[in-house]
Order: sequence, then structure tokens, then C-alpha cells
Amino acid sequence: MRRKDRLFDLVQILRDGKLHRAADLARRTGVSTRTIWRDMAALGDSGLPIEGARGIGYQLRDPTVLPPMALTRDEFEALRLGVALVAGAADPTIARAAASLRAKISAVAPARAQDPGADSFVFASEEAARGAPHLGLIRRAIRDHLTLTLTYAGRAAGRIRPLHLDYWGRAWTLTAWSDSLSDFNVFRVDLVTSIEHDGGAFLPEHGKTVEDYLARVTRR
Repeated sequence: MRRKDRLFDLVQILRDGKLHRAADLARRTGVSTRTIWRDMAALGDSGLPIEGARGIGYQLRDPTVLPPMALTRDEFEALRLGVALVAGAADPTIARAAASLRAKISAVAPARAQDPGADSFVFASEEAARGAPHLGLIRRAIRDHLTLTLTYAGRAAGRIRPLHLDYWGRAWTLTAWSDSLSDFNVFRVDLVTSIEHDGGAFLPEHGKTVEDYLARVTRR
């Protein structure tokens, strides 16, 4: 059995959350106990919440597990490229998560789905890299309904209610409700000079949500 296939099988065994002895895992996968020790270390390094030690056993603690699914090669390629894109273009928190996810995908994907040249591509643009430092705060503000003040292309843009982020292949854009304009505005994140939370918060209001914005643009 190929190592990547064996790691996939080990993850499936550990999904029940129970404690499994290395000797039992070795017997089920047809390898030595020492190999299981190395496999558990590799899965842990990939970011999986595996607990345990030699002589005690191993278990998977509270992972976010997707139901089993079969991907075509094209679907797998789309997933791999998407993760690589986020790893190169997003804010540091998401970039680290994407790198961990890429390691997990690589650990469990069969060899035939691997692309040895995948990591040679650079997906992030200069625009995405310039906007990346602002993305963490923007994402938190969208999630927690926080108001922000920003300077855009060197000019004060006032107070905004951030609503939605989009990535267009080169640059990120932020759709927001502008309190100073009393209207929606779309900002290119790479042109944001400075941005900060001004201490305020907001509740979604009819006419000022991202759904209202999308309804307006689709009528045009």
C-alpha cells in the first residue's frame, strides 16, 4: 500500500474518536508499529488534532470532518488550485490554514492525483499581496459587524460598514455601506492606505446589506 493511501486509511479509522493502539493500527494496515509511529507524527504535523503517544495509543480529537466523497481528477485539481491560491493571496491567518489544509490533502490523496509540479506555480498577484495585511481585520469586521474607518488611495473615506469580500483573480474588493455617502461603495483592498476599527458596531439594516447591494446591481 502506498504511504498516502495508508495515511488516508488511518484517518478514516481514527474518525470514530476512540483510542487506537499502534499495534492494532499496524495490524489493520499491514505495516510495523514503528511505521505507525512515524505516520502519526506526520498526520499531527499536517495539523490534524491527533492525541496520543507510543505505548498509549492515538485518537482524533474533535476534527471538522467532511463526509466521505469521491472526487474526479478535475475536481481534485480545482480544490488543489483553490487552496494554493488562498495560501498565496490571503491574510496570514488564512494562509497558514491553507498551508495546513494543503498538507492534509497531500497526505491522503492517492498518488495518481498528485501533481509534482504543483508548488512551482505562483498564484498571488502584486495587488493581492498589497491588500493581504488588511484582510484579517476586514474579515473580522464583516463577521462581527464592526465599523471601520479607512484611507483610500490617499484620501479619507470615512466610516464604513464592511459587508463582503471578493477575489477577482488579481485583487480583492470590499463591498461596504458608506455612512458618509449614505450609499454602497466598493473598494479595492490593495488601494487602502490605512484601515482601523473605530470602536463602533452595527446591526444589519434593510437597504444596507450585501443582499440589497446585489439586488441593485442585478437590476441594472
